[in-house]
Amino acid sequence: MTTCNLTLSEGAEHSVRTSPVLIPACCTMRAKASDMPSKDCVKVAVRVRPFNKRERDAGSRCIVSMVTSSITIQDPRESQSRRTFSFDYAYWSHSSFAQDSGGLYVPEEPGGRYADQNSVFQDLGEGILENALQGYNATLLAYGQTGSGKSYSMVGYGPNKGLVPKLCDRLFQAIRENQDTRQCQVFFSMLEIYNEQVVDLLSRGSRTPGGLRVREEQQRGFYVEALRTVPCDGATQVEQLMEQGTRTRTTAATNMNANSSRSHMLIILQLKQIFSKESITKQSNINLVDLAGSERQRSSGSEADRLKEGAAINLSLTTLGNVISSLADVAVGKKVVHIPYRDSVLTKLLQSALGGNSRTLMIATLSPADICYEESLSTLRYAERAKRIQNRAVVNESPTERLVKELKAENARLLQRLSRLGHEGRRANDETKELRQLLTHNELQIRAIQTLWEQHLQEALKDWEQQYANITQERRMMQMHPYVLNINEDAQLSGVVKLFIEEGDWHIGLCDSSPRSISIKGLGIQERHAVFRNEQRRVTLTPLAGSKVIVNGNTVFHPTELQHLDRLILGSNCTYLFIGYPSERGGDDWSRYDYDYFQSELAAAEGIHLGDSSAGSSHTDPSLLAVFYDYVKLMPMVAEANQMSQELDKGHDLQKELVVRVTSLGSKQVWMWSKAKFVNRKFLMEDAYQQHHVENSGDNRIEGLSTAASSRDKDPFWDPMEPVLLGTAHLWLQSLAFRIPLEEQLEVHLSVLIDEHSQICFIISCWQVLGSEGTEEAILQAQLLPCTSTGFPMGEDDILIDPSELLGRRLDFQLLLEQCCGLRWIREVRNRGVQIGFRLFNCLQPLYSPAVWHNVNPLLDHRVHFASLLTSQRLLDYLQSSAVVLELWGLQEGCTDLTSSLEGVRMTTEGIFIIEEAGLTDPALVDSPELGFSSRALQRDLEQLQSVNASLRKENQSLREQLNAARTGGEGVHGRSLRPSCDAEFARSLKVFYHSMTSVRGQLQRLRRRRPSEESDLLGLRLFVDEQNRLLRDFSEQLEQSVSTLKQDVAAIVRRKRERSGIWS
Repeated sequence: MTTCNLTLSEGAEHSVRTSPVLIPACCTMRAKASDMPSKDCVKVAVRVRPFNKRERDAGSRCIVSMVTSSITIQDPRESQSRRTFSFDYAYWSHSSFAQDSGGLYVPEEPGGRYADQNSVFQDLGEGILENALQGYNATLLAYGQTGSGKSYSMVGYGPNKGLVPKLCDRLFQAIRENQDTRQCQVFFSMLEIYNEQVVDLLSRGSRTPGGLRVREEQQRGFYVEALRTVPCDGATQVEQLMEQGTRTRTTAATNMNANSSRSHMLIILQLKQIFSKESITKQSNINLVDLAGSERQRSSGSEADRLKEGAAINLSLTTLGNVISSLADVAVGKKVVHIPYRDSVLTKLLQSALGGNSRTLMIATLSPADICYEESLSTLRYAERAKRIQNRAVVNESPTERLVKELKAENARLLQRLSRLGHEGRRANDETKELRQLLTHNELQIRAIQTLWEQHLQEALKDWEQQYANITQERRMMQMHPYVLNINEDAQLSGVVKLFIEEGDWHIGLCDSSPRSISIKGLGIQERHAVFRNEQRRVTLTPLAGSKVIVNGNTVFHPTELQHLDRLILGSNCTYLFIGYPSERGGDDWSRYDYDYFQSELAAAEGIHLGDSSAGSSHTDPSLLAVFYDYVKLMPMVAEANQMSQELDKGHDLQKELVVRVTSLGSKQVWMWSKAKFVNRKFLMEDAYQQHHVENSGDNRIEGLSTAASSRDKDPFWDPMEPVLLGTAHLWLQSLAFRIPLEEQLEVHLSVLIDEHSQICFIISCWQVLGSEGTEEAILQAQLLPCTSTGFPMGEDDILIDPSELLGRRLDFQLLLEQCCGLRWIREVRNRGVQIGFRLFNCLQPLYSPAVWHNVNPLLDHRVHFASLLTSQRLLDYLQSSAVVLELWGLQEGCTDLTSSLEGVRMTTEGIFIIEEAGLTDPALVDSPELGFSSRALQRDLEQLQSVNASLRKENQSLREQLNAARTGGEGVHGRSLRPSCDAEFARSLKVFYHSMTSVRGQLQRLRRRRPSEESDLLGLRLFVDEQNRLLRDFSEQLEQSVSTLKQDVAAIVRRKRERSGIWS
């Protein structure tokens, strides 16, 4: 009989509730004496996935490139900043693929670079299987941010099976191929770690409060107590167990209001191979770990939050990172006093996989989109540290066969001794009785060891038959009745739960005692939430009093007839898709109705939609799509937080503005939380909510006492008072490059914060920035005034035609904030104030205007003088292409005014802010001596030209005065003909010079962008250097020729002008 065995811990028999005879220490695994531990580094693979719909709609660009096993990632904000990493395996699954008739994703061309699921399995899965068959423990860790493709690589979708199902298929295939030489047993376990609690996903009973306990024994190490392990004899049975575990995971996520992307899932296979002829038993643990989304371990970016989520939710990944860092330091010879395995449940269970007795692989998945740069770079750094870890794997031999052999030998000796006593005829009744008891006990032990596997397998087969009967019943019901199926944020958990609606009336809600009720659990679900009525093949849904029901994005209050593929949301966020009678279904594909579709529909009902552009139209502004998707992502979380606030009687209202605005209904105090901070707080609210229910359930209910009503310092709904960013306006600086004054009346609207990387505005018309509701905060009057070093405004004669005339000269200007009008912030509550914040060029810290209070139309009259002592090209480019962002900050009672930090800022004794003291060389020019020399020569020539230009201006002024003084017609005619002639010649020369300099600048840009190919060998690099030198010479010659031509033209003009001006002398 062919047998197999998969488990989560080494002591699989512990959780199968076997007889005590199998628990002695002799049954634990130990290394063969002949196998000395060898050092094996953790092997790391990296896989790059295709763009998802959100990234495509947002116009993302690929910032990741791959050459063999090296990966290079480019900073989207700085094209010259690149990081290269090398790994054991690198898989390009981003592009160059097609879908065949069977639904498999394959390379577009045979031998193409696209890495499909088979390619990944051949490298990683076959290696794990080979190690397990040799008797080694093997571990595969999947790491990456949420949505980066971890689940696709581990489990797969549809016909594109992932590593786990392929590994199971190959495992049982190998067992069948070797059944003549060995007997194999396979046990399967599946668990989830969420909030530092272990959940058995195969448990047939109710969930243990607080989760299963993780214990430690000297010989077994860490293991999960009472974890269910199921014997398996085929891949089909393993697949069914995985479906059962996924169903349990889905139900738990709904009931606990938990997010699956924040949990770790472990699948454990225990393979036991019995070689009868050699009397050897090899036992291997295969751990397949799908880790939580890696972006969750970051602490809200740069956001400092008083309450840290890491107390429980975030602990496992943080500790895993600490363990990997410590082991990486050990590998390079650093002295590490302590490796924190015991700091979290996850690292306890993975101790053997990290630095212990296991051969370990890690697959790190990442997105190549520019909007995921920070997460992708963090993943690559994490994986780079992991590949330095060294394990000490050994072949594991179980003493079970030795025990049987020793028991048989002892029985033979006992029988021989009994026979000898009988032949001698001695009276040894007492001794004979004792020997027979020992013989009987040993025979029972042998029989128990040999029959245990068959018994366990028969029990598992009975369970499997019951599950198969349930599946058959479910499929039969699907062909007879309408039903609703769950839609989850994790695509792996969608479509798992089906609730059938038979004929008659069915109450849906928390109630589970009524014979005609459908029991569901979730946030905001009432005891009796709604009624389904199935009558004459028509299904209607009727909300009950106090319940929240949404159909196709719209809240309903009256009976509503459901149509096939209608979208239902019950309570805060329990999402279901209605499937009608079989006659209505046809060939519809319901997979497009994913979680994002539900939330986009809700946003559209609230007036937040992109029209046709939401489908990915080419006319859609990518920044609008980015804001829209972030808004959609926050919507369900805000709804859940509001529901928890209501049930905990907190009296807070959280509104969706992409930054979450929290208002205390009693004191009217306001907090503005970023997306990262709100996500952090939302999970702390969940903890308070769950603790509240624990304290007020059953006999434990204590009147007036609740952890949720604890001290304010630990209240996730409260924060100390801080200034609130009300909105922004942009004041463009281009006029300063021409020394033209600018006076603007700016409309300040709500700011829309997208994520940790950027700030995006909805541009509707000039200066107008709209938030989610387009509410206007204020009108701000501001001016930009070019001035002299003493602060006097400049006149029309100081206006420049060419901004380059500012190069190397001093530039002074003033920013004047005159008045704010119609402040909605103060109109709502009079005891509030405002300040204006801004920063310019290389000012590291913002500057603030004085605070004004209690006035809806305050007069600011705040003037700031800035000066550049030596204007550079960098500052000139900044003025011509950038704007100063004016931030409107709201003040409220209890918070302090914002103050300008002058650290690192240079000021004159007159209070003038110095924004530039010396001309800055372009960093790209510093890398090339020839370019740097040419740039300095050009700078000197420009200074000479500016000096010549100044003398020409004086000379022109002198000529103008002489022309005005001349009264004779001949002189007048001569003067009028001379001036246009000289000015026209000079204009033509400048035009030719600017045209040639445009060509030179284009060549300089091409030189700066040129980079050698990542695939270039030594010969290719030499050719690149030679070509680069040739281009540098051409650039230098063209630059010198342009400047020389201009010098000659200007000199000729000046000479002719002086010759002709002699007639007036």
